[in-house]
Amino acid sequence: MAPVSTEALPVAGTQAGDTRAHSPRLILASASPRRRDLIARLGLEPDAVIAAEIDETHGPRELPRVYACRMAREKAMAVEAADAHVLAGDTVVACGRRILPKAEDEKAARDCLELLSGRRHRVLSAIALKGPDGTLRERVSETVVRFKPLSREEIEHYIAGGEWHGKAGGYAIQGSAEGLIAWIGGSHSGVVGLPLFETRALLKAAGFPIG
Repeated sequence: MAPVSTEALPVAGTQAGDTRAHSPRLILASASPRRRDLIARLGLEPDAVIAAEIDETHGPRELPRVYACRMAREKAMAVEAADAHVLAGDTVVACGRRILPKAEDEKAARDCLELLSGRRHRVLSAIALKGPDGTLRERVSETVVRFKPLSREEIEHYIAGGEWHGKAGGYAIQGSAEGLIAWIGGSHSGVVGLPLFETRALLKAAGFPIG
């Protein structure tokens, strides 16, 4: 499917000694500023950002891990780039086998937080790296998160801040919700939106200059 938006990013100079001059090209298949910030922690800057439009409906019996991996794969495949690697990711919040929605209104966010209050849930963060030849490399991280028991006042205060909008499970761990999380086991960056350990491994294997 054709990409819906493209943002060209400045490319570093190609003078002698500049490793980018000899590095593979990288396209980030996501318009998320959080994923771009996370990529920067690896010392990389995408040559372009292309957000692909795909159908994100999950099947009625599709398991969270399967769904997350399928979404990352389809996003990577949706971006056409014959001379570059395409990195895509998808993050799914799951309570048991239930896939929680990306909260688009206050009711959805409130329902998610009430469900997650005082209990553990999983965050599946899948990534897919498509090479110029169409070869796919894939990884997924699974993180367990537990919220403290949330009072009605805490839920309403969080909702009033608006950080939940568009976020899977109705919260953003990189915001004030982190103060409500009692325990996390796994990848913090994966919950934010891009698991850096897995991402580093894929990019390094593909020849990107990561120390």
